[in-house]
Amino acid sequence: MQLNVFRTLWGVTSPWQQTVSELKSVGCCGIEARVPLTVEDQQTLARRLEESALEYIAIVFSGGGVIPAQAETPEQHLERLKERFTAAKALNPRFVNLLAGNDRWPLAQQVDFLGKAHELAADYELTCSFETHRATSLYSPWLTLEIIQQLPQLRFTADISHWIVVSERLLDDPCDDFSTFIDRVHHIQARAGYDQGPQVPHPAAPEYQAALQFQQRFWQQIWQSQRQRGYQQTTLTPEFGPDGYLHHLPFTNVPVADLWSLNAWMAQHEQQHFVEFTSLTQ
Repeated sequence: MQLNVFRTLWGVTSPWQQTVSELKSVGCCGIEARVPLTVEDQQTLARRLEESALEYIAIVFSGGGVIPAQAETPEQHLERLKERFTAAKALNPRFVNLLAGNDRWPLAQQVDFLGKAHELAADYELTCSFETHRATSLYSPWLTLEIIQQLPQLRFTADISHWIVVSERLLDDPCDDFSTFIDRVHHIQARAGYDQGPQVPHPAAPEYQAALQFQQRFWQQIWQSQRQRGYQQTTLTPEFGPDGYLHHLPFTNVPVADLWSLNAWMAQHEQQHFVEFTSLTQ
């Protein structure tokens, strides 16, 4: 099994050619980014992907943004997905990473919506990976496990930093059994969270090594499961980002680290981690 690493465009403000040069310098093969909202921007992205020979993971929000519009119904989310899936399809993505639903909906509504969203993606002939993320249907590890019991066909993007924050602890208690989730993970977003936040100041910092190592062990379980499921390639996106995730100094508001340096470190570190994993488990 091979590891394909992607670069997130979340928080990236550098010119396109610089962005491409940087991502290729650390072994990335493509980008993970939102499907642009306008046809013009979609055409620009399609041209850039082709010219730069990059693969693409398309990010779609059923609720319009990271925080879904609170008054919208599941039916409105599904209507938006039709338009978003049409736009995504035109960009020929490797797959769609979907942030779906609203954390305020009751379980029965979550299950009905996610089942219909999965069917809708299939209608568009898109592989759809549902991301674990706060504010969405999959904000909680425990709710997600309940959903899996009713919708075992779903596949997931594992960003467990969100679950660590929701649970306010590393999910390594002997009572914690995530095997049914792990066996359905399609994609990993590699950001190191900790018990009080979704993003450590720097993944190399020794004071956060327990958090990083727990998440690396979780990712190893995913890789092992994927190999048993016959995956020839697995995907991972380092996803350190801005918007309150990146730590800043008080009063001056100066970032404590450069955003690209965090993702570059994680890209290189996880490629080495994967080599070590495969050498020990083959």
